[in-house]
Amino acid sequence: MSVIFLIAFQAQLVSAEQIEVPQELLDAEAKRIEVMKSAAPSVVAIFSSDGNGGGSGVLISADGFAVTNFHVIEGMDGFMKCGLNDGKIYDAVTVGIDPTGDVALIQLLGRTDFPHARIGDSDLVRLGDSTFAMGNPFLLATDFQPTVTYGIVSGVHRYQFPAGTFLEYTDCIQVDTSINPGNSGGPLFNMNGELIGINGRISVEKRGRVNVGAGYSISINQVMHFLDHLKSGRVVDHATLGATVAATSDGTVVIDKILESSEAYRRGLRRDDEILTFAGRPIRSVNQFKNILGIYPKGWVVPISYRRDGKRTDIQVRLMGLHRRAELAGGDADPQMPAPRPGEEPDLPEQAPHPADNEVPEEFKHMYVKRHEFANYYYNQLGQDQLMPLVKAWGDYASKPVGWSLNGRINEMTPVEIRFLPDAIAGKFGEQFAIQQLQQDFSDLPPNSGGLLAALLQLKHLLADPEDYFTEFYYLGTEPFEDSADKVSVLVTTRNLVTCRWYFSLEKKQLLGFDSSLGDGVDACEVRFGELVDVGGVQYPKAMTIRYGSAPFGTLSVDSLQFFAPPPMGENKP
Repeated sequence: MSVIFLIAFQAQLVSAEQIEVPQELLDAEAKRIEVMKSAAPSVVAIFSSDGNGGGSGVLISADGFAVTNFHVIEGMDGFMKCGLNDGKIYDAVTVGIDPTGDVALIQLLGRTDFPHARIGDSDLVRLGDSTFAMGNPFLLATDFQPTVTYGIVSGVHRYQFPAGTFLEYTDCIQVDTSINPGNSGGPLFNMNGELIGINGRISVEKRGRVNVGAGYSISINQVMHFLDHLKSGRVVDHATLGATVAATSDGTVVIDKILESSEAYRRGLRRDDEILTFAGRPIRSVNQFKNILGIYPKGWVVPISYRRDGKRTDIQVRLMGLHRRAELAGGDADPQMPAPRPGEEPDLPEQAPHPADNEVPEEFKHMYVKRHEFANYYYNQLGQDQLMPLVKAWGDYASKPVGWSLNGRINEMTPVEIRFLPDAIAGKFGEQFAIQQLQQDFSDLPPNSGGLLAALLQLKHLLADPEDYFTEFYYLGTEPFEDSADKVSVLVTTRNLVTCRWYFSLEKKQLLGFDSSLGDGVDACEVRFGELVDVGGVQYPKAMTIRYGSAPFGTLSVDSLQFFAPPPMGENKP
């Protein structure tokens, strides 16, 4: 009888009672079980109304907002059914979608006290951290009890190239935690029970869609950057700098190509400039630049530091949109899940039966409104309804005559007179005249202001007749504002080529100012409001600070604002 056999035989004789498990292991197991138990109520099993697919999601707030993958809810036509681990089925509605980042926001209905996950910080995730995923792989959770898988972080700041269409995973988390079809849109948690990612892509074996040990989660920090844009009910876009970068032989990252129409170019960035930091993070590789850029929505302003000839320059740049509007709206490209690279594919939803009651209750039907370029216009209208009372608080401008006469001074020195007439805006700035005919495209008048006359006209119509004047009018979401740590809510209006971004502080209940752009590829006239004062029964800013590009134009102090019935069109005199 061999020595090995004897040892094995003797080991079988040792009773379980004689094996002492270290208490720290028992405590760690108990903690792990408790953390998973506390996270489970936030996990959502998602089913299409017609029973033709499903996936997973995670609740992030008590009012029922939940995050999932875009490819999970695509084609569900607005409404779906969702199960939680309390065994109940809830109706849910699409809120907003991000086809590029493969993220969607839905809202579960019928409660205001939903259990929800605690949001973590994905920037703190490190290689080797323990994680667990929850969801509904292969739609096994017919009782809505989520499946749990456990593993580690295999990589951070991974970049998954677009494939087939423009879907792109940037700055994602790679895990060996088992993620399989049906896990799509489900949560990735750290061992504190904090949400750090949304599971989406997997690497598979060639003969079937089975995870081979590499799954990819969208970082929760990226999701949170886009969250308020998604709450606007829109099809949201990602950002681009309007430039490409390349690595040099010594490893530095430099501008390779740059669009002259980009704001980065107008702020001074040029080919071969070395990128030092982007959005406050150091840039050490092309991959890192793409990762950081990919987590920001179109229109955000970020700081950039670059070096040229040994000199460092710091600038602020508003990021361009990555796609044309027609692409996002489905006009030129179909934002489906991409054809994967060999060995990689999105975690596509399973085909499975759905709970029998797939009718949308009458009380919820009004919460889904189809409109071109929106995921659900109902939620955009909610955002507008929240902001417009702050405009109307300035007074009943609609009842005032359409002729306005504004008198004031620029920088307390140069006298200003501006008359708003039916077919023109006539301004006198010191001894210089500026006349903008309204039948013509708006110009930069007075010169080097970015189109102050056009901007003040947009303000006039926002106050008096926004429904009739603007051709586009929508709620954008929230974004950082200048040097403040607080975000502001943004309303966007368009008339012909003039687009304005109106900035609101819900905390202060104020309209703070706006940016008015005469078209794409030009700097905006930036107007910021001072204290409001009474002018004939309505309120108007006592002063307005005006900037154009990176330079101040001046402070317009308003001495008076009068209203009058203008002469017939064609009889206007400056």
